[in-house]
Amino acid sequence: MQKLDRFDFSQTYLRHGYKELTIPADRGSGFAIEKNALHIWPRRSFMMIALPNFDGSFTCTLFWPFEGANSFAAIQSKKELSRFFTEQFPDALPLMPNLAQEFFENPTGSMVTVRCEPWHCFDRAVLFGDACHAVVPFYGQGMNAAFEDVLVFAELMDQWGRDWGKLFREYEQLRKPNTDALANLAIENFVEMRDRTGSRRFRLKKKSEKFLGRWLRGWYIPLYTMVSFTRTPYAEAVRRARRQDALVAAGAFVVAVLLVTLLTAILHNFLWHC
Repeated sequence: MQKLDRFDFSQTYLRHGYKELTIPADRGSGFAIEKNALHIWPRRSFMMIALPNFDGSFTCTLFWPFEGANSFAAIQSKKELSRFFTEQFPDALPLMPNLAQEFFENPTGSMVTVRCEPWHCFDRAVLFGDACHAVVPFYGQGMNAAFEDVLVFAELMDQWGRDWGKLFREYEQLRKPNTDALANLAIENFVEMRDRTGSRRFRLKKKSEKFLGRWLRGWYIPLYTMVSFTRTPYAEAVRRARRQDALVAAGAFVVAVLLVTLLTAILHNFLWHC
């Protein structure tokens, strides 16, 4: 399809790569750290995460720039590696007895975002999944988006039968805006996980979203919940989240103005009587 006229294609790589490491199971208690959690070590320009496995171990993934002063390319010896982890991940280092072996033997992977248009070739072929919308992994939705392609396509087949030209065009018009939105969300979530999860302000914001989601159930739904646990289209989830945030901000402003007005009136009344 790249050989066809007027076929747009782009692939954009992150300057960060990833390497998988391991926290083995604790022989005494099973899991060496809390098992019901996604563990994140945010360090602004890079991060490490750990996810639990059924055998009690954790798969750790180090997301780090390929090149530069602080990067995969900068670590060339076990001594440099030990110094880096001692400085950046002192609580994780004692839990990773095979760190040096895994770091130097495991491959360093790259992460790419793929965008293209159109997704179909005449009435003969159509693209699904990563072939037309590969995304970086930080929203955990890449595979789900591919399955959703198939689901939407099957629903359209029920509607249009084997009118392939119409079917292909409708499928692309429905899916491309949503997969483009997902691609942006995934990159934004990488920055959020890497740079902001260590911030108290960020954690307060997330707690506020959870509170509003429970207090205003059905009206306010956090963006992450819409993306991960509903079939709300990705682009619509982004639009709805922006509307919700704007309304909450406006409501907070009105409440603040009313409180200031009330306190001013109380203070004025107090001073008048004095």
